[in-house]
This record gives sequence, structure tokens and C-alpha cells, in this order.
Amino acid sequence: MDSVRKSGCGNNANLEITQSTEEDPLVDGPLISQDALESAIKREFRKLPTHWAVGVISFLHVVYVVVCVLITVFCWLSDEHSAECTAALNGIDSKTLVLLGKVALWVIVFIYDQFIQHHHSALRRRGYLNFDRMTRGMKNLPFLIHSAGNAAMLTVIAPASLLDSLVRRLSVYLLLSIICLELLLSVICLLRYLVHVITFNNKRPRPDVTEEERYHSHSGNSHTETGFRDGSSLEDVVEKQADVIDYLKQHNSVLSRRILMLTGQEIRA
Repeated sequence: MDSVRKSGCGNNANLEITQSTEEDPLVDGPLISQDALESAIKREFRKLPTHWAVGVISFLHVVYVVVCVLITVFCWLSDEHSAECTAALNGIDSKTLVLLGKVALWVIVFIYDQFIQHHHSALRRRGYLNFDRMTRGMKNLPFLIHSAGNAAMLTVIAPASLLDSLVRRLSVYLLLSIICLELLLSVICLLRYLVHVITFNNKRPRPDVTEEERYHSHSGNSHTETGFRDGSSLEDVVEKQADVIDYLKQHNSVLSRRILMLTGQEIRA
């Protein structure tokens, strides 16, 4: 009777071992070195390709302002070149041309803003949460500045006749001031953002979670504070935790595929 029980226990043990081996085929496989995994992860770094968009939008904005200044000087403020301006513009009113150019520029800035948002969402999914938060205000400001500029121009154009009756060509000076101020503020924000992007691409950092683990491993402190602390915003903490969880899910999926690929290479070798 005892021998039957022992044999039954032995069969169950063998069955459990067989099942666990079948469920986890990597148990008896070759171990993957940490250097191989780290080198595979390092190759995943992708530069943020938004610097060229900053250059394009800045160039177009400068061209628009230069055209507006030329139109203002030769068509609005000077009566000597009115016929020449009409011939050069093919009969189109100069104010209409300026407004149409402003609308076209706003559409381009809107496309630029969507392009930036798309790449920053991808960057956040790759684990670079701190950089996205650091540049959040800078990357959103150009679109807000152009939208505010449109509102200011409409505010000046609507009572243009009343303003010109108070001071001759006052609406023209106000429009030109708004356009130049808009350029100044937009270029400052774009240059600041461009510096951060170039620095980020040159540093080629690891994701925030990896950098934090590396920092604490070198400092000998394994405890990390990720909870709510005095002086911190609860919304920011919740948003950061949600981003970290989303990144870790994707990171684990990528790492699992890397492990399977490297394991297959080790087995074939």
C-alpha cells in the first residue's frame, strides 16, 4: 500500500515537473547575459524628430512678418506706390492678403502642434516622462500665441474705422505691432524648445525608470519615493503613476520579445 502511495507521489511529482517544464520552455534554456539585454534596449533609443519642424515653422513665420512689413511700408503707409502695389498683388487688397496669410500661417502652426503632440505621446510611451513634462509648456505655447494673435488682430480690424478716425492709420500700426510681438514671443518659445530637444537627442538618455534604478543602485539606496508628498500635486502624482504603469506594460512586452529572440539565437548557435 505504501509502495503504491510512493509511486503515485512520484508520478505526481514527475508530472508536475514535466508540466512546469512544458509551461516554461525557457527554464532549461541558456541564460541571457545582462549585457546582451542592455545592448538590445539601448538600440531602441530614437531621437525626437521635431527640431526640423521648429526650423520650418520659424522660417515661415519670419517670411510672413517680412512680407507684412513690406506691404505696410509700401502699400499702407505710402501713397506713392499704391499703383505699383495693386499691380504686384494682381488687384488683391493688401489687407486681405495679410489676413489670408495669417490664416494660412495659423493652419500651418496647428499642423505643427499636432505633429509635436504625436511625437511627444510616442516619447511618453517610451518612458521619457520627465522630458515631456519639462517641455509641455514650451511646446504648447506657439499655438496659443498664434491663436491669441488672431484674436487681437480681429479686435483691431473690427473697429478699424473708429481707430483711424482718432489717429490716422492707427489700426495699421496696431496690426503691425501685434504681428511683430507675436513673432518675438513665438521665436523665443521655439528656440527654448529647440535647445531642449537638441540636448535630449545628444544625451541619448535611458527611460526615466531605468535611469532612476541606475541612480539608486549606484548610490546604494534601494528605496525610491513615488508616493504623495507634501508640496506635490495629487493630480501630477496620479498622472505620473499612470504614465509609468503604461510605460512598464509596453516595456515588459518589448523585453519579452527581446528575450525570446535572444534565446532563439543562443539555441541556434
